[in-house]
Amino acid sequence: MTKKIICLFDVDGTLTDPRQAIKPSVEKFLLGTVKKEFDLAIVGGSDLNKIKEQLGGKNIFEKYKYVFAENGLIAFKEGKQLPTETIQSIIGEEALQDLINFCLKYISELHLPFKRGTFIEFRTGMLNVSPVGRNCTKEERIQFYEYDLEHQIRQKFIQAIKKEFPDLALTYSIGGQISFDVFPIGWDKTYCLRHIQGYEEIHFFGDKTAEGGNDYEIYESDLTVGHRVTCPEDTVNQLNILIAFIKEKREREQLEVPMQCA
Repeated sequence: MTKKIICLFDVDGTLTDPRQAIKPSVEKFLLGTVKKEFDLAIVGGSDLNKIKEQLGGKNIFEKYKYVFAENGLIAFKEGKQLPTETIQSIIGEEALQDLINFCLKYISELHLPFKRGTFIEFRTGMLNVSPVGRNCTKEERIQFYEYDLEHQIRQKFIQAIKKEFPDLALTYSIGGQISFDVFPIGWDKTYCLRHIQGYEEIHFFGDKTAEGGNDYEIYESDLTVGHRVTCPEDTVNQLNILIAFIKEKREREQLEVPMQCA
């Protein structure tokens, strides 16, 4: 019996360069080669509009069986939206405002090489916090990312929030180049797995798989076969290896089926 397999992909750093559109060659490979072998799904921390911008606009629901935005809090199966929850329904409006106010005050006291706009983005299931501001250019993103590697701006910010709100049941996850996500415990990318039914193997591909990265929990989950990638081209290479491995395995299984007498 052939196993039913689905490939589940992170977006930034896995299918696309950070906040960029998917390259035509990568998309052609996914839809023309991989989709013939496996079902396809995507899960990103960004909101649905950003994911659409990167992966094909309105046609996204035709390309992927499952589309998960905001770690799966916004979920679609074959174009139909599934039930959702909100961060304010879990932690309460008062605690949420206290958290937002603390973040804004902390950012106001940060001295960085530059700052731009949109420091906190309120999403359905999380807050996205950017010390430098989400309105920075591609070049400024890279500058801040390199600055953050040296000075650990985001990591120190997270530690300050944890110290200020020790009793809030929240998780903090660094992803991309300029921000980190704040969401209720259990609402990391493993949240989307509750919606995926009917598969014997879920192969997850992501680049932020180290502890503290926003792919860590789902990469380590017992429900997935994790693949650590470094860029879209590496994702393509690993998919080629997976396809070859599965084909060889299926052929071997067919040869092992006992011949029945006529």
